[in-house]
Amino acid sequence: MAESAAVEFRIDRRSGVATYLQIVQQTKQALRLGVLEPGDRLPTAREVVEATAINPNTVLKAYRELEREGLVEARRGLGTFVRRTLGSAAVTTDPPLRAELTEWIRRARTAGLDKDDVSALFTDVLDSTFKGDQDS
Repeated sequence: MAESAAVEFRIDRRSGVATYLQIVQQTKQALRLGVLEPGDRLPTAREVVEATAINPNTVLKAYRELEREGLVEARRGLGTFVRRTLGSAAVTTDPPLRAELTEWIRRARTAGLDKDDVSALFTDVLDSTFKGDQDS
């Protein structure tokens, strides 16, 4: 039987984002970054509940959403397994790109930006950059 993948869900109760959506988003991020790969088993609902103190139905709702999107599959008595990844090879195989982003974040922190500031700036630039792609 496959081991549970090394994914740990972190729930931010103040974020305003539904808990099940946080699990869905974090799973998708892990798929994009290559932390989760096809065949990996997600933590059981019980394991997630023990780590996060959330309702088991919330975990199951998140896993059902991921299953509906074709990203995971539930195998009765075995667990929930990753069916496909979302990442492009460049995300996991381009260390220089990651290093540049890490350096940029370090400079932003040195300039006095906190995590929310960095996130807002990054999202703004990301959205404006990709907006041009959508217009064509």
